[in-house]
Amino acid sequence: MEQPPLLPHLFRTEFSRITAVLTRLLGVEHLEAAEDIASETFLLALETWPYKGTPDNPTAWLYTVAKNKARNYFHRQQLFSQKIAGQLYDEQSTSAGPEIDLSEQNITDSQLQMLFAVCHPSIPQEAQVGLALRTLCGFGIDEIATAFLTNKETINKRLYRAREKLRQEQVAIELPSEAEIDQRLDAVLTTLYLLFSEGYYSESHDAVLREPLCLEAMRLCYLLRENERTNQPPVNALLALMCFHASRFPARRSQNGELVLYHEQDETLWNQELIMKGAKYLQEASQGNRLSKYHLEASIAYWHTIKADTPEKWETILQLYNRLLQLEYSPIAALNRTYALARANGKTEAIREAEKLQLTNNPYYYTLLGELYRDLDNQKARQHFERALQLAKTQADKQTISKKIANLGYGGEAVGAGNQM
Repeated sequence: MEQPPLLPHLFRTEFSRITAVLTRLLGVEHLEAAEDIASETFLLALETWPYKGTPDNPTAWLYTVAKNKARNYFHRQQLFSQKIAGQLYDEQSTSAGPEIDLSEQNITDSQLQMLFAVCHPSIPQEAQVGLALRTLCGFGIDEIATAFLTNKETINKRLYRAREKLRQEQVAIELPSEAEIDQRLDAVLTTLYLLFSEGYYSESHDAVLREPLCLEAMRLCYLLRENERTNQPPVNALLALMCFHASRFPARRSQNGELVLYHEQDETLWNQELIMKGAKYLQEASQGNRLSKYHLEASIAYWHTIKADTPEKWETILQLYNRLLQLEYSPIAALNRTYALARANGKTEAIREAEKLQLTNNPYYYTLLGELYRDLDNQKARQHFERALQLAKTQADKQTISKKIANLGYGGEAVGAGNQM
């Protein structure tokens, strides 16, 4: 029988909420048990809702089932401990178990504290991010492997070691001290950045846009902003970046579900309310003297909310990319910077810079070169586009590149996971 369409949405929103509350209650040593209880809750829903009908209040149904399963787990653990200790089991003397609080406030507190718990300094940052993506964001192993450009076996080992380390360190589910919070916040922001990126441009799912992932990243970022201790400039800068990108969601996908590139988008579809929110958060992020990559990327994204192709726009974007690469180099930023260079200083200079990158396994590298050679040497442009098509991983990319090959006279922009999309 067909799976109820409501369940995937509820799994994305409620799995992590249930897991966070139960882990905070039971302790980080029971993290896997909390995940299992949440999974079993959704499995029961999948087995019963198609036949008995969706409950009037699906979320309340899930919470009730999760509470009952958690109490059963607590009682099993208590009975096991009593038997190991040689005690007689007296059902009447057994407590009813801890109160399982699934109120909105406790869920919010639990998720925020869980973010910092899994981003503990005793484990490597990549493992911190992977564990947070798995536990709090419901990512599959395939998705995490793609985000880190590695394989499933590596990710499984990394997550296992991270859980074991958290058990050994007996990490408490709580906000870190004032002295630690800045260090731990960096890993938390990296997690949310990767989560939003996976939704904005996914290579592990053949979809132009996975909006629920982006909205989940924004929701967790709002949690950080709403807490006095974590409402810091990099948080506001990242939230501004997300708002600017999210403002173009309605224009980024055609009615047929195909990718619509930046210069082809109907700017009347851009969400002006989100653009204004992003501008507000970026202004708030300017407090203090710390410049993060989120400040620079948000500023670049802001200039992409101005559709007009003015010299000032592209020169400003170019300078922002220069500072970003000095602060934290990445191949995608280098590619996007080269496109900005072409718009500011012309294609000839941009081609020289692009060919220095030698990102020969990256389809966006060849797509960029194809764009730069367009109208200068269409034969070379075609060769680069064809190489990009061979390397492309998603159907959306293949469709976009095929159109460029079919019509080399069409003017477009670099395809990448950055601001041009």
